[in-house]
Parts: sequence; structure tokens; C-alpha cells
Amino acid sequence: MQFVIEHLEPRLSDWLFMEYSSAAEIAGKDLLITNVQRASDYRRLSRITRVEKRSARELFRPEEIVVLDPRARRALSPEDLREKAAILIGGILGNDPPLGRTRELLVKKLPRAMVRHIGRHQFAIDGSVYVARQVSQGRRLEEIPVLVELEIPLAQGCSVILPYAFPLVKGRPLISRDLIEYLKRH
Repeated sequence: MQFVIEHLEPRLSDWLFMEYSSAAEIAGKDLLITNVQRASDYRRLSRITRVEKRSARELFRPEEIVVLDPRARRALSPEDLREKAAILIGGILGNDPPLGRTRELLVKKLPRAMVRHIGRHQFAIDGSVYVARQVSQGRRLEEIPVLVELEIPLAQGCSVILPYAFPLVKGRPLISRDLIEYLKRH
């Protein structure tokens, strides 16, 4: 099973790179980032994982793909992944409230692909990869604990709340240490 992130942001921001890096640590050789058009982004991402200039639509038949979309009608299950080659995740930084960009940028362009959600909340990209990988290994969504809204202390009396869903790994929210340090600096 390949975990494919379709890069959909106009530029590779530091935040996005940190999420991709964390996803690469989670999925290892099974991660592929597609649709990377800018040469500088391609070079930078090639240092952490496999990268492809072409879109996932050009690399896989729609019938081989499961697209993750928080607005999908049905939840992802291990059975959905039989005879599938890839789980496709939008390389999109979330908005609060969600704008439904996954549907516009991916789902509508792959009308014959299976579309599933991993929960009704937005996940970070690396969290989506983690949950999808767990399901691909036979776990059911209800067996994967999730925290919605993560508060990160920045300085005394100051914090930031990330209004997204984070899978819990050994009781701790899955979030990149680099991202936490980035938030503290900015």
C-alpha cells in the first residue's frame, strides 16, 4: 500500500514541509508526494521521500485509489483497501472552518475513485498518514484514539489552539516536534 500526498498548495511553506517530513517518518518507503511542480520544492522534498512531478491521477487508475476526504459519506475500513494500490491524501493546510478543498481539488477530479473519511474532523497531513497506515494494517477507526483541538503552550500565559484532530500514539498527540518549536518561535 502506498500513501500518496498530492501536493496542492501553491508553495512549500516551512509548516507544510514539517508535516511532509513527519509523514515520511511515519510511512517510510511507502510515502510518495505527487504533483510537485516547482524545481526548488522537488529538490527539497527529494531529501525526505519519493517525489513525482506528475499528479496521482496520472500515476494510478481511479479504481486503485482511496481518496481521504473529511466530507465523505463512509468511514475508511481495512476491507476498503483490498485490491487498492494507494491511499490519496490532499497536501492541503487546513482552514478553520474547513473550506472543502479536498472535494474540489481531488474528489471531483477522480469520480471513479473510492472516497472515505477517517473521522469527521480535519486531520493534519501526517496524522492522516498515520491513521491511514493503521487502517491498512487492520485496525478499525474506532480503535485509534484521537484528540480534537490541541493546545500548545508557547510562553507563560500564552498558547495556541490547533482546531484539528490528532491521533494519540502511546497516549500523546501525534505532532512533529519541529512544528511545536516552529509555533513557539513564530
